[in-house]
Amino acid sequence: MTNTAQTLDLEAVGTYLAGNLPGFEGPLSARKFEGGQSNPTFLLMTPKKNYVLRRKPPGSLLKSAHAVDREFRVQRALADTDVPVAKMHLLCDDDSVIGSMFYIMDHVDGRNFSDPTMPDLSNPERSAVIGDMNRVLAALHMVDIDAVGLSDYGPPGNYFERQVGRWSKQYRASETSRIPAMDELMRALVDGMPDDDGQRTLVHGDYRIDNMIFQKDGIRCLAVLDWELSTIGHPFADLASVIMQWQMPAGREGRGLAGIDRAALGLPSDEEFIASYCERRGLPGIDNFGYYLSFCFFRMAAIIQGVLKRALDGNASNPERAMKVGQYVPVFAENGLKALKG
Repeated sequence: MTNTAQTLDLEAVGTYLAGNLPGFEGPLSARKFEGGQSNPTFLLMTPKKNYVLRRKPPGSLLKSAHAVDREFRVQRALADTDVPVAKMHLLCDDDSVIGSMFYIMDHVDGRNFSDPTMPDLSNPERSAVIGDMNRVLAALHMVDIDAVGLSDYGPPGNYFERQVGRWSKQYRASETSRIPAMDELMRALVDGMPDDDGQRTLVHGDYRIDNMIFQKDGIRCLAVLDWELSTIGHPFADLASVIMQWQMPAGREGRGLAGIDRAALGLPSDEEFIASYCERRGLPGIDNFGYYLSFCFFRMAAIIQGVLKRALDGNASNPERAMKVGQYVPVFAENGLKALKG
């Protein structure tokens, strides 16, 4: 069969798993997850056990993007740490099997909150969920990268300098129209680059509540998902990523908390979340947070520009949503400039 971002050759997958995954027994069926714009992800169902397959999209891709092999490596390395991840099983780097690299992991049976207001929860439950989100973030940044074998997972040097350079190139490679605010933001991030303060930790790269699975009837995080942007870098980028998401419009589209009375819902303010994180890590506070927040808006603008480009090229994971998301590039760029100036 023809492999696309929307389809999966189940016969080929089943044959591969039967020969490589201990304990696997068919028959096999699959369902594509709706969420996610980067690497197509499928639920694999068998009578005894469910798995998840995450693959690179087929077709022409930007260099260094869609690194499912890195996702597999980092999650396997975190298996025995305080950072909850799904169990990794197999990485297949043979493109001839289904047309692109993929990996197999356990399916984590829990619940996902696409809306950070969590409308079905009580105030104490909302507070506890965000508290556990904070706990996991601090735990991630305290992982001993040498002990888990990830000391070479990212290059040395100024993380922000490296990332601004990388995502500027990615943005230019997927640019479909000129956006003056994005041009200005890229220049401003270079001009205001902070000095390297020596912090070097594992970072997720897209840390937000909808990339986490929680207990079905509890508040504890069972797994952090979507590690494509993970590397060794600066922890404040992950922290700012959370705050960035909360500044977006409320609802399923924006998935933010803009205009929401957080106290009335039992949700923390930005300052309270940052203070809890600093307390967990033993930090006195964070200077120049506006830069880190601006960087996150910039990186997300570059990412969703790539999503838009893939939609126009015909190989997006979710074409309809990709076109909608792509319209937010100027919004993220403007917000990045506001954060930098504010």
